[in-house]
Amino acid sequence: MSDRKVRMGIDVGGTHTKAVAIDNATHEIIGKSSVKTTHDDKAGVATGVVQAFQNCLRENGIDPKDVIFVAHSTTQATNALIEGDVANVGVIGVGPKGVGGWIAKAQTNMKDINLGSGRFIRLKNRFICDENLSDQLVTDTIKSLVGDGAQVIVASESYGVDDMENETGICKIAKDMGLEATAASEITKLYGLTRRTRTAAINASILPKMLNTANSTEQSVKSAGVEVPLMIMRGDGGVMEISEMKKRPVLTMLSGPAASVMGSLMYLRASNGVYFEVGGTTTNIGVIKDGRPAIDYSNVGGHRTYISSLDVRVLGVAGGSMVRADKSGVKDVGPRSAHIAGMDYAVFTPEEEIVDPKVVFFSPKEGDPADYVAIELKSGKRITITNTCAANVLGLIKPEYFAYGNANAARKAMQPLADYMGKTVEEVAEQILTRAYEKIEPIIMELAEKYRLEKDQISLVGVGGGAASLIGFCSDKMGLRYSIPDNAEVISSIGVALAMVRDVVERVVPNPTPEDIRSIKAEAIDKAVESGAAADSVDVHIEIDPQTSKLTAIALGSTEVKTTDLLKECTAEEARQLAAEDLKEEPSAIKEECATKNFYVFGTDRKGKHPVRILDKKGFIKVQRNDGKALLCKAGSYRNVVSQMWEELAIYQQDAILRPDYYICAGARVMDFSGSVDLDKIMMLMEVEMQMINPSDDVIIVGAKNSL
Repeated sequence: MSDRKVRMGIDVGGTHTKAVAIDNATHEIIGKSSVKTTHDDKAGVATGVVQAFQNCLRENGIDPKDVIFVAHSTTQATNALIEGDVANVGVIGVGPKGVGGWIAKAQTNMKDINLGSGRFIRLKNRFICDENLSDQLVTDTIKSLVGDGAQVIVASESYGVDDMENETGICKIAKDMGLEATAASEITKLYGLTRRTRTAAINASILPKMLNTANSTEQSVKSAGVEVPLMIMRGDGGVMEISEMKKRPVLTMLSGPAASVMGSLMYLRASNGVYFEVGGTTTNIGVIKDGRPAIDYSNVGGHRTYISSLDVRVLGVAGGSMVRADKSGVKDVGPRSAHIAGMDYAVFTPEEEIVDPKVVFFSPKEGDPADYVAIELKSGKRITITNTCAANVLGLIKPEYFAYGNANAARKAMQPLADYMGKTVEEVAEQILTRAYEKIEPIIMELAEKYRLEKDQISLVGVGGGAASLIGFCSDKMGLRYSIPDNAEVISSIGVALAMVRDVVERVVPNPTPEDIRSIKAEAIDKAVESGAAADSVDVHIEIDPQTSKLTAIALGSTEVKTTDLLKECTAEEARQLAAEDLKEEPSAIKEECATKNFYVFGTDRKGKHPVRILDKKGFIKVQRNDGKALLCKAGSYRNVVSQMWEELAIYQQDAILRPDYYICAGARVMDFSGSVDLDKIMMLMEVEMQMINPSDDVIIVGAKNSL
């Protein structure tokens, strides 16, 4: 075993499974490997995960004993639900007698869950009055459900979130009988019996398939000589140990997009942005808000669940999307892609092969429109024109990007289409990318509105192999900045390798007290540690939703304490330059408002407003606000500053008072207290956090005005 420590990340994509090895100390990529995703193998995608992992070790001379972290994303949960590869679920509802029992019975009496395309999760239902609950009655009920075809069991009690004893007891009996089982309150602590039961049923339905894959992958990684626990990417951007995934596999939905987002965050210096993950067939678009990916509850078959995952929009337009056209011009781009049609891109076809090209209109798959464009060559081979071809023709893709190809080859293939339309090749290329842009722009604006991103704060981040084919054109049209991180084609694997352990606890707590907050914080830390985090690395972010009385604790931690970061510390002048670029001002117009050993705050005056930016010493912009104020004070006097800003930064309107958001830079953390309109609740949250800080330490208080 050498002194070098290695982190391994493996991303399972629709076409390829890619592994990346990263030096833990420097975060330098020291190895890459890619294999075709093994959808049809008897062990499923697990075989490809192990192949990519072992190839990466062997090809780069990495000793398995040097690997301190290994994690992979997975498409298994999403694919199982899309394809209907699910188990039949037996639901045992539990409730009191009387009216409460009738309501609980109705709410746990679940209908089959429609997964779309005629596929369903089949549900069988039973109800037990809690006064009659006994081991024998539970055993008999489970036998009855199995007789009806149930393969897994869900236990869901009306007030199980307050006391899980009955749910866990039922699950223990089911497991003793050789069945997998899910306790609804183990998946979520939120009230809403129907939704909680449905979420648990979805989780239970994929348990058998996910367990087979997990066990196969875990065994294979161990046989390769790696002794650290195997981690799995969650759909909300964190990782958890495989032992936890075996209980809650549904949390891995949208694991793949989550991996790309977390990889993007390693390189993104702005705290607010919209990311593109551009593949060959689809583009995933989502939001990074205040340095964190936007999270929402997933829909399955049109039904809301309590499954937290990235809020992602999936579009059928990407790097390999094919063109639909007629004499009048380009009608559409996608959703059919060259990959699905089994055709080569013109831009990746050797130029000498493109002889006597002719336009052919056809239907790639049964049921597709018959106006998709193919180019038939003298040899009889057919190739096609894509967004990537158009972007290369227009010179939008630099040689260092994965999507860079032979622009002359693309021109030769597009010429007959241009002649058919009576246009130039450049005009055709412009039309192709414009049709793609027309699908993408509304999604970006919808997400920006939903998450209240100011347009001048948005930075587009392109990841995935096809990013360069779309992002430059779209950003120019919208007047936005954009970036494509290094290693964008393997950004998902990087995200997996560098991901933090994440867990979330949610409860409905009207008027929470400091003790409620401490309690949920401690529970979140415990869950993160159970999921594989080192206890002393866990940080918890608390959110209070006054409208729903929902109290949320989000815990993030490392599998080992991080000692380095991707970038070296920047000087005050370098930080000023970064702030100036983000604010689109000259550095001379930027004022350093406050600084501590870990943070800078810069601001400028603009048309009656005072935009501020909080930067850490690595140059990452942690907070971007369009109108705010920052003050340096001792931790012991933060209350006075917060109370002063509460009135000073308030905006009075005819029918409302808009109160400010707050951020506190303390130690190495930026604590976010935005979103609450109750000063007492804000102070209570702050008190829980600030009691751990020495009263004589310097902290920065930032208040930011809100607007409708």
